[in-house]
Amino acid sequence: MVMEMGEESFQQRVIETVKRCQQRQDGPLIWAMEIGNCLNSGKVEPSPELGEVLVSYLCFQNNHPSLWKFFDYALSSRLLSPLHLLSLLTAKLVPHRRSQPQAFRLYLELLNRHALSFHDVTSDSCKHKIIESVSVSLELSQTYNVGVVELGHVFVLFFFTVIVRLIDSLFEDWGFPNPSAGVESVEHHSIMEIDSVGNEQHLVQMRMKNSLIALQVLNKLAESGKAVVLLRLVHFNMPEKFNGLLQRLQFLEANKLNKHRLIGMLVDTKSLRPTSCCNSESGLSACWLPFDIYMENAMDGRQLPVRSAIVILSETINTLRVLNRASWQETFLALWLSALRLVQRERDPPEGPVPHLEARLCMLLSIVPLAIADVLAEESKLQFSKVKGVATPGCTETGFGRGLGGQCLASIKEELISSLQVLENFTGLLCPPASAVGEANNAAAKAARFISISQITTDGLVSNSPGDPFLNSGGNMRHLIVEACIARNLIDTSAYFWHGYVPASVIALSELSPVQKSPWSMFMEGAPLNGSLTALLFSTPASSLAEIEKLYHIALNGLVEERSAAAKILCGASLTRGWNIQEEVVCFLVKILSPPVPPGYTGPRSHLIDHMSMLSAILFEVSTIDTIHILSMHGVIPEVAAAVMPLCEVFGSLVPTSSNKSNSGDGPSFYMVFSSAFLFLLRLWKFYRPPLEQSITDGAMGVELNLEYLLLLRNYRIASHYSASQNEINSNLDQQVSDKPIYLDHFPKLRAWYCQNKSCIASAPSGLSTSNPVHQVANKILSMIYSKMTKSGASSGNSSTPSTASVSESPASTGEDVYQRPILPAWELLEAIPFVLEAVLTACAYGRLSSRDLTTGLRDLVDFLPASLAAIISYFSAEVTRGVWKPVPMNGIDWPSPAANLPSIESELKAILAAAGVNVPLCSCEKLPIVLPLPLAAFVSLTITFKLNKSLEYLHGVVGPALENCASGCPWPIIPIIGSLWAQKARGWHEFIVVSCSRTVFIRNKEAVVQLLRSCFTSFLGSLHVSPLLTNQSSVDNLLGCIVSAHTVCPAMSIAPGFLYLRSCRTIHDVEHISDVIVGLVAEYAREAAGRWASSDSHRLKSSRASLSLASSKAREVGTLGASLLFHTGGLHMVQELYRETIPTWLLSSREEKAGKASAVARIMEGYAMAYMLVLSGSLMWGVGATTKESCTFSRRALIISKHLEFLGRVLDGNISLGCHPATWKAYVSCLVGLIVSCAPAWVEAVQVETLKKLANGLKGWHECELALSLLERGGIESIGCVIEMLDVIN
Repeated sequence: MVMEMGEESFQQRVIETVKRCQQRQDGPLIWAMEIGNCLNSGKVEPSPELGEVLVSYLCFQNNHPSLWKFFDYALSSRLLSPLHLLSLLTAKLVPHRRSQPQAFRLYLELLNRHALSFHDVTSDSCKHKIIESVSVSLELSQTYNVGVVELGHVFVLFFFTVIVRLIDSLFEDWGFPNPSAGVESVEHHSIMEIDSVGNEQHLVQMRMKNSLIALQVLNKLAESGKAVVLLRLVHFNMPEKFNGLLQRLQFLEANKLNKHRLIGMLVDTKSLRPTSCCNSESGLSACWLPFDIYMENAMDGRQLPVRSAIVILSETINTLRVLNRASWQETFLALWLSALRLVQRERDPPEGPVPHLEARLCMLLSIVPLAIADVLAEESKLQFSKVKGVATPGCTETGFGRGLGGQCLASIKEELISSLQVLENFTGLLCPPASAVGEANNAAAKAARFISISQITTDGLVSNSPGDPFLNSGGNMRHLIVEACIARNLIDTSAYFWHGYVPASVIALSELSPVQKSPWSMFMEGAPLNGSLTALLFSTPASSLAEIEKLYHIALNGLVEERSAAAKILCGASLTRGWNIQEEVVCFLVKILSPPVPPGYTGPRSHLIDHMSMLSAILFEVSTIDTIHILSMHGVIPEVAAAVMPLCEVFGSLVPTSSNKSNSGDGPSFYMVFSSAFLFLLRLWKFYRPPLEQSITDGAMGVELNLEYLLLLRNYRIASHYSASQNEINSNLDQQVSDKPIYLDHFPKLRAWYCQNKSCIASAPSGLSTSNPVHQVANKILSMIYSKMTKSGASSGNSSTPSTASVSESPASTGEDVYQRPILPAWELLEAIPFVLEAVLTACAYGRLSSRDLTTGLRDLVDFLPASLAAIISYFSAEVTRGVWKPVPMNGIDWPSPAANLPSIESELKAILAAAGVNVPLCSCEKLPIVLPLPLAAFVSLTITFKLNKSLEYLHGVVGPALENCASGCPWPIIPIIGSLWAQKARGWHEFIVVSCSRTVFIRNKEAVVQLLRSCFTSFLGSLHVSPLLTNQSSVDNLLGCIVSAHTVCPAMSIAPGFLYLRSCRTIHDVEHISDVIVGLVAEYAREAAGRWASSDSHRLKSSRASLSLASSKAREVGTLGASLLFHTGGLHMVQELYRETIPTWLLSSREEKAGKASAVARIMEGYAMAYMLVLSGSLMWGVGATTKESCTFSRRALIISKHLEFLGRVLDGNISLGCHPATWKAYVSCLVGLIVSCAPAWVEAVQVETLKKLANGLKGWHECELALSLLERGGIESIGCVIEMLDVIN
C-alpha cells in the first residue's frame, strides 16, 4: 500500500493511535477505525506496512489483550493479511516462546483461528511486498531452495513452515527423549483475557500449557481439508521436505505423545488403502487380461522384439497393480496364473516352424521370476531413496503413502510367498506337460531330500543334482516355479517346508533313494568331452554358473576337438531348459559370438578364423526357432546382431582354398560359416518383411526396424550402462567384450550389400555385360548352374517331383567336379546373384529354360552358397510386387500341382474361420485357374526341395516367413495354393499350414476383421443377444483358448478368436480401421452391459447397489479388452492415433442411431469404458510412473497427453461442439481425469497450467470440486496458485 507520509511519521502515528485506544479502553472496532485513518487510503486491502509496525514495535513491549483482540478483528476484516501477520509473529514469537509465554499463548490462538485464511490481493505492489516480507521473515528461499514469486506458493510454504516449527518447538520444550505427562484440555473462551503480569511459577505453568495448546492447535489444523491439500502440495512438489515432516511425526508417535492422532489426520491414511478392482470371481482373470495377451503375443515366432520381455513385463506389473488398485499378492498371483495358462495352451501343439513349449516355459520359469526380481529391485531403490531423503517424483500412490504407508521390501516378498502358496489351489494349471514331468519330479525330489537331510543333521547338505531318480515324486509346475524363485533369491528354502509342498511319502522315499551322479558333476571333475558325455551334457541343463563358465572357457581356449562340442552344449538344454540360470547362459552365448583377440595377436588374417569350428557349431545350434525366440525374450537381439556382423564381414571376405570351399570334409567351409552367420543376422533384422510392417515396431520408439536401428539400440544400451542409468537388458551383459559403439560403416562389405539389396528392391537389375566385373562373376555362376544341368541330364519339363538333395550333401559325393565352381569371396558372389536370377527367370519366361531346370539351378546355387537365399528372397519378392511376369499354370506338368490337397485345405480353412465367428465369402479355386506369378512359382518350387530336418532349420527360418510375406501380398487364392503345395511336402505341418493360411484372410478383408474382433469381444464378455451378459464371467480361456490346437475331425478347429487375431493383426494394413472398430465395440458392449442392469426384467439386480458396481466392473473389462487388442495391434502408432484422432472423433460424432434409446446409466458406462481404455492403452505404452524429462518416452507421452487434455479443455470452454450425449461426455471427462489423477499422476506434470485450469473449472461446474482440486495438485509448482484459489470450495 502506498502512503503519502514518510515511514517514520507513519510508525509514530500508529504507535500513538494504539496507546490512545488502550487508554480509552476502546473496542476492536474503534481500534480498526482509528488505525485505518492512519493508512490514509481509500482502498480496502491489507497493509503490509501496518503489520510490520505492529509486530516490530508493540508486541513484546505492549502485550495487552486489547492489542491481540485488535489483531483478531483486523485479520477478520482484512485490514491485515493473515499470511503476512502470522508469518511475522511466527518468526518473532516461536524462538522467544519461553521468555514471552503470554504472547506465544495469544499467537497460538490467532494461529488456530486464521492460519488457513487466505485472501488474494488485487494490488500488485501490495502483493509483492507481502511475498517479499514473508519470504524474508521465514527464510523461505534458503530453506526450500526455490524462488517464490506467487502468493499462493508463499501460503503453502508458510503453512508447512508453521507446522514444522511448532513440532520442533515441542521437541525442544519437552526435552526429548523424556516424554510429557498427559494432555490437558484448555479452555479457549478466556484466552484473550490473560493478564500479562504474574509470578515465575505462573509463567512456568503457562509454558507447560503452551506446549499442550500447541499440540491441540496442530490437531485442529490437521482436521481441516484445506490443511491436507496444502500438505499434499508439499508432498507432491518437495517430497524430501515432506519426508522430514513425516520423520518428526513418527518420532512423536514413537514417544507416544499424540496417541496416533496427528499423523493419521495429516497423512489421510484412508487413501492408502487401495480397493481392489478385481474382487469378484469374474474379475480375477478379466482385469489382468493384459498379462495373458502380452504373453501369448510374445509367442508369435514371426516377431522378434528388440526389447527385453523382462523389462516389458516388469512395467506391465507396475501398471496393472496401480490401475487395478491391487495388492502385491493379487498382482503376483495373477501373473503366475497367466504364465501357467500360457504353458497349458501348448499341451498338444501342431508341428511347424513356430516356438513351442521351450519358449513358453522360458516365459513362466525365467522371464516372470526375473521381472519380479526387477520390480523388487526398483522398490528397493525407491525405499533407499526415501531413507536418504532423496526426492522421488511421480509417485503413483494417492495421499502421502510412499513416505509412511509404503510397503517395505520384506512385506512385498511375504506377499510373493503368499501368492506361491495360493497356487496350490489351481491344480488344473499345475499339471506339467509331458516333456516337463521329469524336471518337475526332480524339483519335488530336491525339496524332499532337503527336508530329509535337515531332519537328520544340520552339519551339511548332500549335493542335489538334476539327476536324482525320483520318477514318481508328484512334482508339478509349482515346484518348478519355486525353484526358479529360489535361484533368483526371491524366496529361500523355507518354502520346502510349506504344508503339503512335498508329500510325506516322497520324503520317506528320499531317505532310501541313492543320488545319481549327474553328467555335469563328471564334467566339473575333469572328464573329457567325448561323444557320450557331450550328448548327455547337451540334453541335461546345467545347474550352476560355474559349469557354464568352464564350458565357455573350453569353447574359447580348449582343445580343437572340444571347442565345437562345448559351443554345441552351451546352446543345448542349458539354454532352452536351464531356467534357473538361463539369463547367465544367454549372456555367455552373446560373449562367445565375439571371441576376444588373444593378447599380442598379430597377423594378416582375423583371429575369428581360428575359432571357425566353434563359431560354426554355435551358429547352427542357435538357428533353431525356440532358441532365437528365447534370445529375443531376454532382449539381446541388438547385442547378438552386433556380434554376428563381424563374422559376416570376415568370413564373407575370405577366398576359399581348394580344401575349404566345398561342404565336405571334417570342418566347416568359409561359405557355410558365412551363410549361417548371414542368414542368422537376416532373421534378427527380418529383412524379408515389407516396408509397412517394418515400420510397426513393438516398443515406444516407433522407428523402422533395420540394421542401423539395431546397432543404435545396442550402442545406446552400452552407453546407458556405463553412465549408471537403467539398462533394459540383463545386467550381466556388462561383461561383453566390446564396450565401444559399433556402426554399419565399420563393415564395408555388409554395408555395400545392404545398400545393393535396397536398390534391387526398388528397381530390377539391368542386363549382363562382359565389361562389368560384377557381371563377369554372374556369368561364372551361370556357367556353374548350366554345367550342373548338363551333367544331371537333359532338361525335363516335369517339375512335379523336384529334387530334394540336402544342402549338406557334398558335390564331390555326386561325382561333380568341384573346381568348376567359382573360387571367390562370398560377398562378391552375393553382389552378382541378382543378375543371375534376372537371367534365369527371363530365360524361363521365354521358354529357353524349363521350370525343372530353373528349380534345379536355384537349388544348386543354394547348395553352393546357402547365403544366396537372401538375394533370391529379395529378388523374387520384389518381382512379385512389381507384377510384370505372366502367371504360370500349376498343373503338375510344368510346375508342381496343388490339386490333391487344395479342396481339403480350403474346407479346413473355412472351418477354422467359422469356428472363430468369421463368415465371409472366399473365392474357391474350383472356379479359378490354379496359377501363380512366375517368380512366386519359382520361389515356392525351390522351397519345397528343402528337407525338413534340424540341419536345415537355419534355412527354413528365413524361407518360411519370407514365402508367407511374399504370398500374402498376392490376391486370393494364391495362399491356399502355396499352402497345399507345402502340405503335400510337409504332411506333419498340415495344421500349422492351414492356420497360417487362415491368417491371411484378414490382410485386406475388412469385414472379416470386423467379425473376428466382434468374436473376440463375444468370447471374452459374452454375447450381446444372451440375457446374462452382466453376470457372465469373462473368460480368458474362451478368448485365447485352453489349447493351441486339438486333433479333431477338422485340424485346429479349436483355434480361439483371440489367438487367431493376435497371430493375424500385425499383417493387417488398415490399422486405423481396426482402431475405429475396437472403439465402436467398446462403446456398444459397455452400453449393453449397463442396459441389462437398467432393463425392466432385472428388478432383483436393480435393488442392490452391488449391481451397479457389477455394471461398472463389466465396463472396465470391456475397456481392458479394447486397450489390450488395440495396443498389440498397432503399438505406438495406434495409441497415438487413439489420443489424437479416434477418441476426439468419437466424441464429436453423433451416434444416436446406433445408441438408440440408451439409458442414462448406459451412456455413463460408455464414457467410463472409453476413458479406461484410453488410460490403459497409454499406460501399457508409456507406463504410469515418472520418467526422466530427457527421455524419449517422457517427451512423446507429454506431447500426446497434453494435446488430448487441451482438446477436452477447449470443449469445456465452449469452443468446440460435441456430438455425443452429455452424460457420456461428462462420464468420459470425469473418469479420465479421475483415473489419471489416481493412477498416473506423473502424466499431469507436463500439461500446461492453463489446460488444467480449464479442466478444473469444468469439473467444478459439475460439482466435482475434489477431483478438480486433485488435478491441480498434480500440476507441479506452477499450478499451486490455482489450487489455493480453489481452497474456498473445500468444506
